[in-house]
Amino acid sequence: MMEISIKNLVMDLVDTFLNAGKISINLRKEGLIKQIKSDNTPVSNGDLEINKIISKKLKELTPEIPIISEETSENKSNKNLKDFWLVDPIDGTYDYINDLDEFTINAGLILNRKPVAGLINAPAKKRMFYSYGRDHAYELENGKEIKLDGSRNYNKDRIKFVSYSNKIKPEIQKIFDKLNVKEHKKMKSSLKFCVVASGEYDGYVAEPRACEWDIAAGHAILKHSGGSVSDFENKEIFYGKNDFKNPSLILKSKNLV
Repeated sequence: MMEISIKNLVMDLVDTFLNAGKISINLRKEGLIKQIKSDNTPVSNGDLEINKIISKKLKELTPEIPIISEETSENKSNKNLKDFWLVDPIDGTYDYINDLDEFTINAGLILNRKPVAGLINAPAKKRMFYSYGRDHAYELENGKEIKLDGSRNYNKDRIKFVSYSNKIKPEIQKIFDKLNVKEHKKMKSSLKFCVVASGEYDGYVAEPRACEWDIAAGHAILKHSGGSVSDFENKEIFYGKNDFKNPSLILKSKNLV
């Protein structure tokens, strides 16, 4: 694979992500065309249009790097991937379709099966996040880069986690107890990774669920902010696994690492 500047690559993509976010909102205002996929999950014309926009730009910038997207079958049968993009054009399609605001647009760059860059736009919340290396994780606010370092709102006596359900399973509650988690809030999509990277929340725990394209961009952003992503056995998470399935997850902000 040719040498690439990961920073330049990410910065070249930011405008594409911001534009894709505007288009996603406009398509929703016009009225989305909804379908149910074979796995019984929803998809809309918005998901597919954003996938085209992101994939087109990635192919222009890195034609030699395969793209694995939730919304296409291309490259998913390749069992020997080490360097590739993982794209989830709309993570949180339910929110997107139902005029809610936690859906995100995602792309994560995987090199040697590890996340090295991530971009996440939450257009309905007007929040754009990206990273391209250790200590280089940012949120773009009014055109200005704000460094993500886990410092926002941290209170060691009031550890706050996000969760994918209001009802916490016993196995996850055990981890909460061990980490002294005092409260949790349900949150959808990869936005969870971003609010942990910023320090608005301190972590997230999930049993094996979802797929690699749901977490790759967020993994990079949280890791580059100084936080950590591991499985329940504290093992590092690699990408390009069978069927691109996720293991268990524990996310921690920089303050808990």
